Amino acid sequence: MSRKKIFFTSNLVINVREYLEDFDVEVYDGVPPIPKEVLKEKVKDVDGLVVLLTDKIDSEILDNAPKLKIVANYAVGYDNIDVTECTRRGIVVTNTPDVLTDATAELAWALVFAVARRVVEAHKFVERRLWKGWSPTLFLGLELKGKTLGVVGAGRIGQAFALKSLGFGMKVVYYSRRQNEVLEKEVSAKRVELDELLKVSDIISLHLPLTPETYHLIGEREFNMMKPNAIFINTARGKIVDEKALIKALKEKRIYGAGLDVFEFEPQVSEELFELDNVVMLPHIGSATVEARTRMAELVIENLKAFFSGRVPPAVVNKEVYGEQG
Repeated sequence: MSRKKIFFTSNLVINVREYLEDFDVEVYDGVPPIPKEVLKEKVKDVDGLVVLLTDKIDSEILDNAPKLKIVANYAVGYDNIDVTECTRRGIVVTNTPDVLTDATAELAWALVFAVARRVVEAHKFVERRLWKGWSPTLFLGLELKGKTLGVVGAGRIGQAFALKSLGFGMKVVYYSRRQNEVLEKEVSAKRVELDELLKVSDIISLHLPLTPETYHLIGEREFNMMKPNAIFINTARGKIVDEKALIKALKEKRIYGAGLDVFEFEPQVSEELFELDNVVMLPHIGSATVEARTRMAELVIENLKAFFSGRVPPAVVNKEVYGEQG
């Protein structure tokens, strides 16, 4: 029996060949993201494909992969993959939920603190040798105690983010399609409509997947509803926010500031954002801890091994593939 061939579009934090000794493994060793033309060539004879969130897996790629049976995403979000088309072709799609929950929630809090206390501004001030001594009005920021935290999306990451507010004595409101009894019990969170959340919250943090329904969920109308001292955080997906509207709100001081780990057109970042002091920007590193990235890689391996051994992978996105086959 021939060995199944698996192609990785990038090196991971573990040596995947050591974990997949029974497979024919090839790893792209260039700088990600892999060029589309290279990917189209590499998938021609593969049985399994491991991709990053920056790799777009669409019909054009799938047309070049007649043997492909599974696409394993090295991310929890999977808006980079045409799941509908994969399902139509009987291709299983997997992701890496749960293992990066706390890492991403912690980074969201890092952005909250960085914006509230103007950490990046202050660092640059010291770095440029501009600090001449203590001043009563130097880099005044905002405290968190007693503030209202608005969580948009109360899934795994949104819940973990909200639970971490316990130590700060904050009120919590959340917007979600489903009631979250854990948040309501543990932090006395109140479920509200999005418009109300935007109006009452001092800190607004997005924890939603990118879908047709959430594309540009936050635009000029929504920013106009926010308090002038509101802090806006996005560690979810850039396209959930109309970036032009965000820039306008920041420029006109309609909100206090923003902390961004994702951008609408990443890795391209609007030049206008570089001109603003009231924004903190990170290069999509929400899951970038040694622990989380290792667990993500291990879950990718688990998904692959389960699939090729005839079992249902632990993190299947399109379970209807198995329903149709069963």
